[in-house]
Amino acid sequence: MTHLFKHLLPEQPSHFINGQWVSASESDEVLNPSTGKVITRVATGDKTTVDQAVRQAATARKHWAKKPQPERAAFLGAWIEQVKEHAEALAHLLVTEQGKPLSEARGEVEMALTMLRYSASFAWRNQGEVLAASAPGQHSVTREVPLGVVGAITPWNFPLALFIRKTAPAIVAGNTIVVKPSEVTPLSALALATLSQKAGIPAGVINVVCGTGRVVGDALVKHPDIALITMTGSTGAGKQIMKNAAEKVIPVSLELGGKAPFIVMNDADIERAATDALNARMSNCGQVCICNERTYVQRGVYDAFIQALLKAAAGVVVGDPMAESTTVGPKVSVPEKEHVEALMKETLQEGGKVIWQAELPRDPELQGGNWVAPAIVTDLPDNARILREEVFGPILPVVVFDTPEEVIEKANDSEYGLSSYLYTRDLSVALTLSDALEYGEVYINRHGPEEINGFHAGWKLSGLGGDDGEHGYQLYVKRKTVYIDYH
Repeated sequence: MTHLFKHLLPEQPSHFINGQWVSASESDEVLNPSTGKVITRVATGDKTTVDQAVRQAATARKHWAKKPQPERAAFLGAWIEQVKEHAEALAHLLVTEQGKPLSEARGEVEMALTMLRYSASFAWRNQGEVLAASAPGQHSVTREVPLGVVGAITPWNFPLALFIRKTAPAIVAGNTIVVKPSEVTPLSALALATLSQKAGIPAGVINVVCGTGRVVGDALVKHPDIALITMTGSTGAGKQIMKNAAEKVIPVSLELGGKAPFIVMNDADIERAATDALNARMSNCGQVCICNERTYVQRGVYDAFIQALLKAAAGVVVGDPMAESTTVGPKVSVPEKEHVEALMKETLQEGGKVIWQAELPRDPELQGGNWVAPAIVTDLPDNARILREEVFGPILPVVVFDTPEEVIEKANDSEYGLSSYLYTRDLSVALTLSDALEYGEVYINRHGPEEINGFHAGWKLSGLGGDDGEHGYQLYVKRKTVYIDYH
């Protein structure tokens, strides 16, 4: 394990509970996706571990919730300073456990800092409303109060930023939290727990229990003292969480899969659209919920777009993610690699044509990694599996269309509804098509990521609830109305 981030992790496989490293009898390997080699071992929890963490969080919340919100926000300020101080170590940790290029890892650290700053800005927000009195001598208020103990389940594609995305608003609102990070990328969560402790955040406010979803995640969702489950992950897991949460009648916030259409109209800036289409597909090796999953290009500019796309693709460099020149790293795990390879094989069987494919690294040190060759595919039938199922990999399918009505029908013909993209210079077309797109987010002449003061939420099987902004914050509070008669 590299010395750069070793000091941020526990010496032995441990969970972070009530401000302490709690050793585990069971542990599992964490692998470097670039090489397939073991980075370290991490604790594996069970129902008892979850119960211990939730009970400690429940005890801590009694004191934490009583602190004024500006005081809670000040702790986030101290956490910000710790993340800034250790930013390069966190970036290297991200590269090592997740596989994204170093430039993108540094970007994720900055994303996490932005999320922390935004949540800290809620220090002086209004926390309720004064209601109109129905008679003299009456006073009525509706005010926000914390939910209690939040259970958070975070994914492997942005393990650092999404830990902060859920933890920061939860605790500034007065809740305490138990986080179950992905078993594939648990180290970033443990490092952030270390830095939260260095920032002076009281014991029990932030807790991390490592392990699998079917054991630790299930126990967290079902625990009687959990007041909210917030989860980013697969649609299948989201459905199961909803079923289990329904038994307790608690709220859930789910950001699930996506199948974003990327629409290029005849009047679009073709060079810009092509570059953005490629970047929106290849970023993080295609492992982004909002990434360009299927590109639709109007017939009048199709040939020009393909040429611009091929020109942009010439700059793709697949290789060691620690190298500054690398633009695409490996897939995060063997199952994820095999999923993309199977989809690619079926795409070719269905008649798809590969018009460009990147070279894989030849470095002997990287031969054990989870490498998938980025590719651009055309000539696909409308019912191609790659156009319907989430790929979550660096394969870019391009489809031609003729009319706005046709592309809207194709774009909306999906069980997902998270993000969509539209490139046009015509304001009327932009607004008309954005109204028609059945997605929680529409990006016009730009690609992601989403803004922290927006609201990141999907429609259909892409989830419910959401993160970021005022609407995201509201998930972490409930309301109490107090009626006073002072005559």
